[in-house]
Amino acid sequence: MSEQMGGRRVVTNMSISLDGRYAAADPLDMGWVLPYAVTDVARDHLTNLWEPATTALLGRVNAEGFLGFWPSVIGQEGADPRDVAFAKWLVDVDKVVLSSTLDEAPWERATIVDRPTTEAVADLRATEGGDILVLSSASVIKALLAADQVDRLSLAIFPVFLGAGPRLFDDGLPAGTWELVSRTAGEHGTLVLVYDRVR
Repeated sequence: MSEQMGGRRVVTNMSISLDGRYAAADPLDMGWVLPYAVTDVARDHLTNLWEPATTALLGRVNAEGFLGFWPSVIGQEGADPRDVAFAKWLVDVDKVVLSSTLDEAPWERATIVDRPTTEAVADLRATEGGDILVLSSASVIKALLAADQVDRLSLAIFPVFLGAGPRLFDDGLPAGTWELVSRTAGEHGTLVLVYDRVR
């Protein structure tokens, strides 16, 4: 049976290609993600992740990307209601941004933390609240996987080979077992898998 490490649950979310990459050779090229990110299965999956979460944990680069884009969706004519709901959550939720280069947060309800990922997560686990959701921040997710601090691993797998680019799973990760708690197949061959760490 799966159970978390104590305290709050750490949930990570990442979109990956069928050949295991979270970004193309050009990390600014998000064209491979876009056809799949707007499917019902992807939108419903994201909703299921953010609804129980009371903290968003992001690296600086991802914070700049997410918080530079999502607030503009609020009030956008014709926007999918699930996108608007996520955008509102992201604006309103407490955000912890891991950065050694930012001195202060340019976003509301955001705290800049210049400490190792594992220490920041240990501090968050010791507080009251819902899930700590890591939104597609590869450096944060990789550090948490390496330290065996992920309680729920969610993957949206898109049916493309990128052929080059960084992979999510590095060699040398701690051995462990994961329990599949949900799987959903969607449009265009999208597959969403959610695993809980068995401890």
